[in-house]
Amino acid sequence: MDIEKMLEIESLYSQYASLLTDKQRDIISMYYDEDYSLGEISQILKISRQSVYDSLKRSETALKDYESKLGMIDKMKQIEIFVNSIEKCLCFDTENTENITLEIDAERVTQLKVILDEIKELI
Repeated sequence: MDIEKMLEIESLYSQYASLLTDKQRDIISMYYDEDYSLGEISQILKISRQSVYDSLKRSETALKDYESKLGMIDKMKQIEIFVNSIEKCLCFDTENTENITLEIDAERVTQLKVILDEIKELI
């Protein structure tokens, strides 16, 4: 199994699992999380291997369609980038939060306002 595809599907699944049917969630979970083969899943669910394969492919397509329409994963990635920019702009060390003093000049305030406006557009 391709690692990149596995990571993509797991990421999509974590965001959009609730939009799938119970059976689709079960099959995706068994295949990607529990590493069952198509044959093992078919035995557990008492359906044909071809049905498992078809359901798996439909589920993967549905997850990709949800992301293309809703874009939640891309938005979360962008928000993470903006949050990192805020931390960098503030010279803020998230590991060491003791004795933090903030001295923000006008240029940094402007940068922060721009970043926050970009975040608001995403939300």
